[in-house]
Amino acid sequence: VQLVESGGGLVQAGGSLRLSCAASGDTINDYAIGWFRQAPGKEREEVTEVSCVSGIDGSTHYADSVKGRFTISSDNAKNTVYLQIDSLEPEDTAIYYCAASFTVTGATPISPAQYQYWGRGTQVTVSS
Repeated sequence: VQLVESGGGLVQAGGSLRLSCAASGDTINDYAIGWFRQAPGKEREEVTEVSCVSGIDGSTHYADSVKGRFTISSDNAKNTVYLQIDSLEPEDTAIYYCAASFTVTGATPISPAQYQYWGRGTQVTVSS
């Protein structure tokens, strides 16, 4: 599966963005899709994940740092996963990556090492 992120940009603190992760080459129905981010000089960190497996409720998980501000959703018909980011903070500045982890159980791994496919990322910059 190939993944392409879009929707990043430069926004002021308190603003919002919606990132998209468009999949091709396979259906997201067989994957958990995760969003991760990497700030300059820091390791890649978990943001949130969702199970896109058909017939299984789309379980989600959020990192503590983004709970209440970030919302992940999936549209299997469009083969796309979205990340709505509200109340942006300068600390959210990073490259945001989406990734796919093959699953038949609907599990949503939180470790980047458990994801087999990655997009190239989209830059989010938040000014104070």
